[in-house]
Amino acid sequence: MNFEYNDEQRELRHMVHDFVANEIRPLARHTDETGEFNWTATRKMGPLGLLGLEVPEQFGGAQMDAISAAIVIEELGWGCGSTALAISAHNGLGLGPIVNFGSEEQKQQWLPSLVNGQGKLACLSLTEPGAGSDLQGGVRTAAVREGDSWIIDGSKMWMTNASISDVMVVLVRTDPAGGSRSLSHIIVPTRSEGITIAPAEKKMGLKGSPTHAVTFDEVRVPFENMLGPEGRGLQQTLATLDSGRISIGALAIGIAQAAYESALAYAHERETFGKPIAQHQAVQWMLADAATEIQAARLMVHWVAWLKDQGQRYTKEAAMAKLFATEVSERVCRNAIQVHGGYGYSSEFEVERMYRDTRLMTIGEGTSEIQRLVIARHILGL
Repeated sequence: MNFEYNDEQRELRHMVHDFVANEIRPLARHTDETGEFNWTATRKMGPLGLLGLEVPEQFGGAQMDAISAAIVIEELGWGCGSTALAISAHNGLGLGPIVNFGSEEQKQQWLPSLVNGQGKLACLSLTEPGAGSDLQGGVRTAAVREGDSWIIDGSKMWMTNASISDVMVVLVRTDPAGGSRSLSHIIVPTRSEGITIAPAEKKMGLKGSPTHAVTFDEVRVPFENMLGPEGRGLQQTLATLDSGRISIGALAIGIAQAAYESALAYAHERETFGKPIAQHQAVQWMLADAATEIQAARLMVHWVAWLKDQGQRYTKEAAMAKLFATEVSERVCRNAIQVHGGYGYSSEFEVERMYRDTRLMTIGEGTSEIQRLVIARHILGL
């Protein structure tokens, strides 16, 4: 891999960084404190291509390479973890399955209105009360064929973007016999009769990225809303999560970069024992570790994005990058609070929010423990 970014990627980072600095970061505190999703900035993302990062141009998207998409999500994470997570989930989890597995008719029907910034977003519905890491055996939400329709019944939870989406890609059981071919994806308009979206969960962080429990009570959708072949839902989900782990890794790096920059600035401002704390070796080492690990994590994430662009398999590598980047981010944010001392524990300083926001990154889209299982199975040939 050539680690030299091309002119388009450098220009993209500069453009997105400026947009985030002006439109997203100034509202990050408000977004966290109120739980209000930043629609004002999101509406402006459509014309910039940020709502259709890897969507083909013929359907209104930006058709970016995977490294460019990772750069965008990192910059969004630098500005506001909540906004970044919602946009990451929209692009990777909501639109990704439609782009990768949808028919031409489905792409034409759904994608243009989801990328232009005029409508709402998209989301993916996987997790259930009994199905988190164990999707194959735990999914109970069922879809039954009735004439030219699917009838969906069941319950989902932790659905990111549910209340701010026009479209859900829902993982359902279409074969009650079970097995790896028993699950399917179905595209479900959020406004469908029989869908109940519960109030947003009260979370530790990422409060401006709404997460909901959702119930389906005899929800009827057209038969042609099946996404990909019937019975391929598990395989499509795993492929989607591989790609999503690049995005979560990039998001975590963005949060870590912001925390590091805050700690670096504070280290020059704060004085103890007659000199700036930046001159104390204990602080220097925390900052040095942060700079080193962030750069290593960024290179890992972009390496996996490059593998994706080359059409190579990257399941193990995505797990490695997601594991490393998210754990680095948590460590960097923790140490940024440490550099700030008592002030770092106060909500008056941004690092407190960053630490709460990054805490989800080692859980969502596969916990660190699941990433280690994925890696172990690949290197041991299990």
